[in-house]
Amino acid sequence: MAYTLEQISAKLEIQDLLYRYAELIDAKAFDQLNEVFTDDAYIDYTALGGEKGNLTETIDFLTRALTDAFPTHQHLNANLQINLTTDTNITEASGRIMCFNPMETAMEGESNKLMMCGLWYLDDYVNIDGIWKIQRRIEEKSWVKII
Repeated sequence: MAYTLEQISAKLEIQDLLYRYAELIDAKAFDQLNEVFTDDAYIDYTALGGEKGNLTETIDFLTRALTDAFPTHQHLNANLQINLTTDTNITEASGRIMCFNPMETAMEGESNKLMMCGLWYLDDYVNIDGIWKIQRRIEEKSWVKII
């Protein structure tokens, strides 16, 4: 299949959005997540023991969960499967994004351990005034290993 310039642009812009999300999470810049999520976003991290809710609730959860319990972590997004809803006037898309997520765990009274997670993000994207954002993100668990 040959892509139009509009389709290529949309896919690359969404790819950049996904990489920006990982950058913000790993930098613990949770207060900047409004750059990548819509104001009415729904985010569900329950597949790996997290919480679900709107953007404000998610920022609160991430601040609590990743600041103390996981002092270091890294998100590697790969196998970006981005599906555009139309061929022209592209304003919506969906995606299934693989994520490899090693996280150092801080356990009181024990030495830190390494928790490695494999997961997918099931996303819906929307283009608002020329800017792509995540409107819905649901985490799907693949595997978890603690060493």
